Amino acid sequence: MKLQLKELTDAGFIRPSRSAYGALVLFQRKKDMNELWMCCDYCALNKKTIKNRYLLPLAVDCFDKLAKARVFSKIDLRHGYYQLWITEGDKRKTMIVERYGSFEFLVMPFGLCNAPATFFTLMNDILRPYLDSFIVVYLEDIVVYSDNMDDHKKHLPLVFEALKKSQLYLKKSKCMFA
Repeated sequence: MKLQLKELTDAGFIRPSRSAYGALVLFQRKKDMNELWMCCDYCALNKKTIKNRYLLPLAVDCFDKLAKARVFSKIDLRHGYYQLWITEGDKRKTMIVERYGSFEFLVMPFGLCNAPATFFTLMNDILRPYLDSFIVVYLEDIVVYSDNMDDHKKHLPLVFEALKKSQLYLKKSKCMFA
């Protein structure tokens, strides 16, 4: 917990808080890893939240669009939801409480019911000109697909420029190109 809090504070993702809200923190082991993933229990907040009804696509529909392509790149965003800043008035609602103090998120934490839909809406807005032409988006994963390598070399810079313009950053180690 202490290490997680230091990392989140140093990255500018959380700050100390004295909010009246509060959620507990749990840890879940990451799949196929020895690392622990910090999870905030926002059940009480989620019950009072007006749900964003933006539907996530079915994975099978995404795969159908890739059927005829020959060249693929998978782009993964670094820190996923943590690239979305929360408005000042809502930060206090994200407070977590644990033995080292109380902290509120400055960025979108995992566990909020509207986080996936909010992030997906952002990704679709940013990449809308390319959707279903040579891009499929599923949450923070982007698949660029092309019929041939020449087209792929034209498609990738368009995606990179759109992400750069929106100040979204990649996690190179989790990306796969061509």
